[in-house]
Amino acid sequence: MIKPDIVVFDLGKVLLDFDYSIAARKIAAQATLPLAEIQKMFDHTPLLYRYETGLMTQAEFFEAVQQITGFQGTSEEFSSFFADIFWEIPKMVELHATLRQRGVPTYIFSNTNDLAILHIRRNFPFFANFDGYILSYEVRAMKPDPRIYEALEELSGKRGPEILYLDDRQENVDGGAARGWQVILQTDPAHSRSLVEGLGLLN
Repeated sequence: MIKPDIVVFDLGKVLLDFDYSIAARKIAAQATLPLAEIQKMFDHTPLLYRYETGLMTQAEFFEAVQQITGFQGTSEEFSSFFADIFWEIPKMVELHATLRQRGVPTYIFSNTNDLAILHIRRNFPFFANFDGYILSYEVRAMKPDPRIYEALEELSGKRGPEILYLDDRQENVDGGAARGWQVILQTDPAHSRSLVEGLGLLN
């Protein structure tokens, strides 16, 4: 394996953990739809997909959630509930910081939405320390759609094994591997760090 030039991080379940049930419980407290149905709305309907591929605006997403759930709160309350579901994975944030100290360029590569990113920018200072960001709602494509991988290559100017990519989902990792990227399936921070170290990036 050659030493990669850049390291590309997925966001959710790699650098930040998250739990949509936190949002579902807060929304359910001001809604007519039962909690289990609200949770299912986030997990198993096209609504979140449409929002995270930029096919719906923030206002349209809120209106749709209102109609489905009977949510009685304000859009500001909803935005707060929906976005405040994240917490750091310390060993992975530390890994990123070490890579930066070694002068390795790093990128965020995430299926996400504008509400989440606004919240993350405000609350997690490490998020400012990347060389570039490929976000599904801006690119209008979600992993593993090849278009979002092409966007990362175009932004970074790197191809194939020059790229090391960490993600927690097998299908997303497979999408990178199909383009010749070096990939790590994130299952455990210590294991991911050892693999990064094995590629000579932490020396």
